[in-house]
Amino acid sequence: MAAAAETVVSQTEPEVLLAGHGITKRFGSVVANDDVSVELRPGRILALLGENGAGKSTLVNVLFGLHRPDAGQVVIADENVELSSPHDAIARGVGMVHQHFQLVPPMSVVRNIVLGAEPRKLGMIDVAQARRRVMDLADRFGLHVDPDAAVEDLPVGAQQRVEILKALYRDARVLIADEPTAVLTPQETDHLLDVLRGLTAQGVGIVFITHKLREVMAAADDIVVLREGRVVGTTTPAQTSEAALAELMVGRAVDLHGDRFESGATGVGSAVSTAAAPSDEAPIAEADEQPVVLDIAGLCADDDRGQRAVDELTLAVRAGEIVGVAGVEGNGQRELVEAITGLRHAAAGTVSISDRDASGARPRQVTVIGVGHIPEDRAKHGLIGSYSVADNSVLNRYFKRPFAAGGMLRRDRIDSHARDVVATFDVRTPDVDSPADSLSGGNKQKLIVGREFSDDIDLLIAAQPTRGIDIGAIEFIWRRIRERRDEGTAVLLVSAELDEVLALSDRVAVMYEGRIVATVDPRTATREEIGLLMAGAESSAAGS
Repeated sequence: MAAAAETVVSQTEPEVLLAGHGITKRFGSVVANDDVSVELRPGRILALLGENGAGKSTLVNVLFGLHRPDAGQVVIADENVELSSPHDAIARGVGMVHQHFQLVPPMSVVRNIVLGAEPRKLGMIDVAQARRRVMDLADRFGLHVDPDAAVEDLPVGAQQRVEILKALYRDARVLIADEPTAVLTPQETDHLLDVLRGLTAQGVGIVFITHKLREVMAAADDIVVLREGRVVGTTTPAQTSEAALAELMVGRAVDLHGDRFESGATGVGSAVSTAAAPSDEAPIAEADEQPVVLDIAGLCADDDRGQRAVDELTLAVRAGEIVGVAGVEGNGQRELVEAITGLRHAAAGTVSISDRDASGARPRQVTVIGVGHIPEDRAKHGLIGSYSVADNSVLNRYFKRPFAAGGMLRRDRIDSHARDVVATFDVRTPDVDSPADSLSGGNKQKLIVGREFSDDIDLLIAAQPTRGIDIGAIEFIWRRIRERRDEGTAVLLVSAELDEVLALSDRVAVMYEGRIVATVDPRTATREEIGLLMAGAESSAAGS
């Protein structure tokens, strides 16, 4: 059993804590890493940036022993090593904090941290000693948690601290943090960045994988940008900017501002570049002059366990506006979207769409009313992977003219429509007969957007519309959502990315424990205020 981290920094400090020199990794004919070299030094944060498929995950999996490189050398604490499994990396002081926590929810904090490395006394687990060691570590690194609480009862930010403590308990001198802020509030994110800085002050080195450039500029010491499996840039925050990093990642200039934003305004820190505040001019007319398209009153819905997830929620979205729903994941957003789109039965309340009662309507009925839906889970609810691109392009209206007549599908019309979607929405596929499963994540998302936007819709429900896709696809989808809003479509945007909500929304509704606790103006509300609302705090500045 590895002793608890009594001394994280050894007396003889290595020059390099973790490195990959000339790492090449192939999967069949695909070269995921092509002669990649990176170095992490003591007390520094190395940010690893790149689009989806750039090779970030493959690289850290090589450095953590999950993959063996086809060429190149892994270095830990100045020594060339061969890792046969993560166990080898952990034994050498490398820990990984996964985006999806590797915790046992019913177990206590202490038992989660020491699991598999429990101190023993007379053949039994020494719970008192384990608790003492965990508390010592928590005090030392400022990672304060209740050692006796069940993990499932902790907020997300506290669970993440448990993950970090679990690595430090095993003497980790290197932490690989994979998208560590993905489900945190702004306050939790700021606290985590402070924690990471505190760890580096004691000699720990951190590999920080994220797509949020604001965080990179705030926390990183060194930045490595990957594109198509190769290193295309090595820099520091002082030597670069968010716009320059985005261009390195994509290979061209990226603009997420759009004409809706005032150029040069102080930003909120978008995923790509600093998004300016929305302009004072409304997209079509003042919001209260437009008709209500989506009207939700007293809506209640239960989650899959039968627990109340949406609790007497009331919300309206007008034509020509984007209403963003902000909130930490797990506060009823998924159930809200599913209740509106007919994927989940509502326990109470009403949903009206374009003055038509849609309460209890089925998904096809909701589509026919004039609703486009970009689902949160594109694999489960957005596409049928084994179907062709062409068939997926009409998945929600294959039964209507001009795609069907006399009970028969009209393949020529379907294929023609699919080619138009592919061309208009930049879906990169060899042909429309290719299966949807053959597409990258970004191209799958663009196919869904193209399908939904090519229909005549009054309301767009966009749930996590850019989750898991790269910056170029994000830019494209944001622009298309704004265009639909400008054409008069009502848009309900549900996103776990606060920066996305702030960048796109005309109003922001903050959701906490199944309720809308406040509606705020993104032109005046701060990230900090919204973050507090997301955590359940009250705000006198919140609008109605």
